[in-house]
Amino acid sequence: MPPAPHLERSIGLWGGIAIMTGIMIGGGIFQTPGEIAANLGDPWLILLLWVAGGLLALFGGLTYAELAGMHPESGGVYVFLREGYGRCVAFVFGWTYLLITKPLGAAGIAIIFANHFVEVAGLPRPVEDTPPYANSAVWTTMVLLTVLTAINVRGVRLGTAIAMALTSFKFLVLAAIVVLGLALGGGVSENLARGTIERPGLLAALVPVMAAILWTYDGWNDVASVAGEVRNPGRTLARVFFVGTGAIIAVYLAVNAVYMWLIPLDEMAGKETVAPMVVERLVGGGAGVIVAVVIMVSTLGSTHGSILTGARVSYAQAKDGLLFAFLARVHPRHHTPAVSLWVQLLLSCLAVWFLGSFERLAGGFVFSMWIFYGLAGAAIFVLRVRRPRAERPYRCWGYPVVPALFVLSAAGMTALTIWQDVEDSGGRDTLPWLGVLAAGAPVYFVWEAVKGRRRKGSPES
Repeated sequence: MPPAPHLERSIGLWGGIAIMTGIMIGGGIFQTPGEIAANLGDPWLILLLWVAGGLLALFGGLTYAELAGMHPESGGVYVFLREGYGRCVAFVFGWTYLLITKPLGAAGIAIIFANHFVEVAGLPRPVEDTPPYANSAVWTTMVLLTVLTAINVRGVRLGTAIAMALTSFKFLVLAAIVVLGLALGGGVSENLARGTIERPGLLAALVPVMAAILWTYDGWNDVASVAGEVRNPGRTLARVFFVGTGAIIAVYLAVNAVYMWLIPLDEMAGKETVAPMVVERLVGGGAGVIVAVVIMVSTLGSTHGSILTGARVSYAQAKDGLLFAFLARVHPRHHTPAVSLWVQLLLSCLAVWFLGSFERLAGGFVFSMWIFYGLAGAAIFVLRVRRPRAERPYRCWGYPVVPALFVLSAAGMTALTIWQDVEDSGGRDTLPWLGVLAAGAPVYFVWEAVKGRRRKGSPES
């Protein structure tokens, strides 16, 4: 009898960096600066918060590198929660991730691509309250998700190669913005002075600004989800987290500095995207089409990486018997979690169909995911106490300060987000997602009870 198909270890250092940075560089770096400028008028404080967001991602990556080295299997945050806290907490995460987090995350990135594609292709732009069956952006999003899922089913080597190509393009584009901005000398130092329009106070601005920055950095953790397909994961993953996150911090700082050197914050404030303004100052006319194409390629790469990593969580959970067994099936020829990939596609399409806007999709993703980011990071303390002699190919640099700062920051952001949402809208944008998360615990006990009855009723028992 031939051995059961399994996930192959075919991702090396540069492939891992390409997957990670390819997810991180999406539409956020083009879209969030206008929102940030509307809330903060001090360029140097803005750059400082970009550094803080990057360090938070780096601290999380170094924490996860130790956990992934201890447990080099696909699943990422799910695996860390399972090993740190047990099956119930892992189930709650997997339940939330399957139903909310990953479908909303992948669809949220893909719909940015679709909105720009509709504009470039000259298709009718959807207006507010357009039903989904008449919304060209919704259909474009679902087609994109389907094509990228099919590519990922074909094999992780193909998926990694595409990620490397798209990531290289995105780095070149951002480098071109920085180089052209400095070479052409279109900026003035006065633009780096504090803006004059009235903005919220620092505390009120902190939540939306950090939420925008963390959304732009998001994806730093996703490479841990494919740890079971990384060659020599104990050594490779730490290098991927360090090199990948460090490169993104440097690029984001340089790009934002050039943005603010070319465009005053007061002019940038509130703009949906500052990229057309920047490109117009650099190369003149045709900025709209150039920027749309760049954003489309950026979000294409992020969506591709998000799909590649996301299905590995459901695969790992099903393999543990905490989801339906068919989700753990591996394609016999391509060695990919094909069923989990197709189910993820279905849920992502449903999210697009019923929510249909970037703001609603992204908001649910960021809020629900950072709760588990912090909880998974805290597992490093639990495992250091419970398994002090376990093999750790990489030990987190700066322990215990680095993981503690990461966990406390994640908890603080979650608490501030809930507080501000309750103040602004009575909890409309956070409490429903907390309800789905909380429902995971009773569902787990029902699941285990049903499984127990089936085992008792089986012929073997």
